[in-house]
Amino acid sequence: MNPESWLVTWHPGAASRPTLLCLPHAGAGCGRYRPWQDKLGDAVSVVGVQLPGREHRWSRPHPSSMDEAAAQVVDEILALTAPDQPLVVFGESFGGLFGYELTRRLGLKDRAPSALVIAACEPPHLWATTEHLRRDDDALNRLLDAGQVGMEDLDEDSREFVLDILRRDAKLVSTFVTPDEIAVPSPIHAWGGETDDIVTARHLDEWSRYTTAEFARRQFPGGHLFGTEQVPLTLPLLGSLLCSI
Repeated sequence: MNPESWLVTWHPGAASRPTLLCLPHAGAGCGRYRPWQDKLGDAVSVVGVQLPGREHRWSRPHPSSMDEAAAQVVDEILALTAPDQPLVVFGESFGGLFGYELTRRLGLKDRAPSALVIAACEPPHLWATTEHLRRDDDALNRLLDAGQVGMEDLDEDSREFVLDILRRDAKLVSTFVTPDEIAVPSPIHAWGGETDDIVTARHLDEWSRYTTAEFARRQFPGGHLFGTEQVPLTLPLLGSLLCSI
């Protein structure tokens, strides 16, 4: 894997197949999506977005802003994917906000994704007041203790390492600026966990104002991390969405 690249591909023919672009929640790497390529098979390409500071990019410097990060990822997406191939963007929590910004920028370049799937993510106008990714350590420690990043059982050194990544991701969120034109031309599918007390159905419904195309909300069993905890339910839907476009 190239540590300079923001994209991780697990299919040798990514440019010639419908692509599922996956963005993980704060503090996580995209390696969690590696098994999805095997499960979805040869017909599609699963591509992960890997921010610096984790997995094979652990030594790379963190971006200074969401603008910088999005600009670099968009350039790589345009170089990797063919204009005539379907592209579905899937983002979990913080990854949903990042996925929205990528979708918006791709639309401005006449390469709008076929769909944007948001999992457990508030719409952009609520991120300024959201509490689950505040920059203070008390909030981030509570996030770890609640298991919201899936790493609740960590030794002291590992915990500090993950906290540092969360601090950087929280700083990245703080640089996000809601654009004047918020609506994207891609359909938006907003997914939520039935027992998620962080992102509720009411929050998800507010994503409807962010698209000029279709909007749909769907609830799944589980909490904030249902997107990867309920793979037997979520992944077939992503696959059928991608291949039916």
